Amino acid sequence: MREATLLSRLDETLSIDEYAEVDASANGLQIGDGTGEIERVALAVDGVSATVAAAADRDADLLVVHHGLSWGGIERVTGRTYDRIAGLIENDLDLYAAHLPLDGHQELGNAAGVADCLGLEDRAPFGELGPVTIGQRGTLPSPESADSIAATLEESLDHGGQGVQTLDFGPEQIESVAIVTGSGTDWLDEAVAAGVDAFVTGEGEGKLYHMARESEVTVFLGGHYATETFGVRTLADRIETWGPETFFIDEPTGL
Repeated sequence: MREATLLSRLDETLSIDEYAEVDASANGLQIGDGTGEIERVALAVDGVSATVAAAADRDADLLVVHHGLSWGGIERVTGRTYDRIAGLIENDLDLYAAHLPLDGHQELGNAAGVADCLGLEDRAPFGELGPVTIGQRGTLPSPESADSIAATLEESLDHGGQGVQTLDFGPEQIESVAIVTGSGTDWLDEAVAAGVDAFVTGEGEGKLYHMARESEVTVFLGGHYATETFGVRTLADRIETWGPETFFIDEPTGL
């Protein structure tokens, strides 16, 4: 498949342009000239030396990641940045990043993947950030306890053995859930305003404990990495329907 065609489809599918004004990540092609043929695509959560090396070892032509290398520009190509870019260039490997677009996509995104695990129904966009949303909310098929939901997340998330932390301050039986993957503390108040019983995110700040307690909302912390593997995995399936072979590189952090 021509790389230009693949990149165009990715940009369109993920609505890259809609997030340009609110995302620090330079989404889209970050390293490469965007020409030539793409036969094999590697996908990973993080664009780091380990995933670059793993992609190169399996002769990938393109590495698609959630967390790329350019966050508001690159001033100096030294240290870790140099090593990562050098690994890409030396192995003729292009890099494509999709940060918030892959959080908020209502079908392919990270929050949608967590919602799938919980079997949420009556879903709607959640997690406002300017003109876009980066999460999802919905209702459980039947009310569940916090322990039951935590067990489902424990089984579903790639948390590297660290488990799921629960701040159990909500109702005894949970019916509605909002999700913002990664670092979502700033969206707890929106969850409260939406009237949901529980909020799922990856990691929390210290203030989250008392925010949840005072708001009487249960919070599940599944890990930043663990809540953000869904988007790239689902995107791999979509890319395969276009022709290229794909594979996922799992580098769990336990964080």
